[in-house]
Amino acid sequence: MALWAREGTDVHYVVITDGSAGSNEPGAAREEIARIREREQRAAAEVLGVRSVTFLGFRDGELEVNLETRRAVTREIRRIRPDVVVAPDPSRLWSRNRRYVNHVDHRAAGELALCAVMPDAPSRPQFPELLEAGLEPFEIPNLWLGSEEPDTYVDITKTIEVKLEALARHRSQHGEASAPWVRERARELGARGGVEYAEAFRTFAFKDEEE
Repeated sequence: MALWAREGTDVHYVVITDGSAGSNEPGAAREEIARIREREQRAAAEVLGVRSVTFLGFRDGELEVNLETRRAVTREIRRIRPDVVVAPDPSRLWSRNRRYVNHVDHRAAGELALCAVMPDAPSRPQFPELLEAGLEPFEIPNLWLGSEEPDTYVDITKTIEVKLEALARHRSQHGEASAPWVRERARELGARGGVEYAEAFRTFAFKDEEE
């Protein structure tokens, strides 16, 4: 995101859940945690150069793929009309080294992105209330999924420090101890992609058969 923003691309975030389950501290109230998480997200986005952040506010830890969440995501896709949608890979259950089990909300968010690709964002009969709000159908041109089985590596060598600075803004989630792990992961992906540091994605380009 930092790389794209530096190159002049408008980057927009859509945050589906409220982050309110992001603390194990005894006595912490969900409402206060959500406020903290929103502040941190806005601060991180500012570091990266993200143009806008939209919070959909669904309850953290309980995200479902249903008509309500599909409609909410589709509304933002039709409003922003992006060239590329970046989302988690819904098929990712755990990390390659088996030290991390993927959060159920991340999987649901990835599935919601797939629903937006087809059928939700491009289909006129889908969610007619969005048409009434002036949000015309939109065919997503490109989908990038953060995946354990990537086919595309993006060189982030020039922006790795910006990445770490942005992550540090999520103080309630990332302590200083996370920086070495994040750097090492980017270095591993870089080695696979032939650069010093990289991010990795499974990418899809959707074009008409005639093109």
